[in-house]
Amino acid sequence: MSGTDLWSTWAGLVLGSLIVLAYELQVLVRGRRTPHRVARAAHARMRADWVRALAEKPGFEIVAVQTLRNSLMSATISASTAALCMMGAVSLAGSQLAAGLHSLRASAITPLEVLGLALMGVLFGSFVCSALSMRYYNHAGFALSMPAATPQREALVPLATDYLTRAGYLYGWGLRSFLMVAPLVAGIVNPWLMPPASLGLVWVLWQFDRPGAID
Repeated sequence: MSGTDLWSTWAGLVLGSLIVLAYELQVLVRGRRTPHRVARAAHARMRADWVRALAEKPGFEIVAVQTLRNSLMSATISASTAALCMMGAVSLAGSQLAAGLHSLRASAITPLEVLGLALMGVLFGSFVCSALSMRYYNHAGFALSMPAATPQREALVPLATDYLTRAGYLYGWGLRSFLMVAPLVAGIVNPWLMPPASLGLVWVLWQFDRPGAID
């Protein structure tokens, strides 16, 4: 690969990465200034209201457990899918990446190697976030399955609210990380496919980040 082609390849990779990074920073700033305009904040508020409402209404413990089980199953599927994809990526490109990184002294790292490492890192991050959300959903289930209006249940309401908030954020980040696989795979095929794929990803993430009409 000539020097011009190499710089062009790096430019496509960097541009695609900056598009996603700029969008995430914009969402972070908007979430701090106007939380009601970001779906993740609206969803966190909804989960907190749900926990408080269940704590004041006896007889809905089974409903709470069933709802949490659905969330737990969703997080389990996300974690399993990310783990399988990560193992597939390692199997397909692990040896080539290891050979390339081992020879760094002789030549500079290539954009393809960077994209391969980023792909594995994003999949691993998706797995970790989904697995941690499973942990919080599981413990929240113990708290919300206790009889309502009992001293033990009342003492655990703040803990259950915090656990559900963490689980929701972690599940969301696990899903976002998994979606970020798309521009990385496009970049592996051709680095200049990464910017348009990143724009497509931003549009999809924007759909996730828009709060509902009730907000």
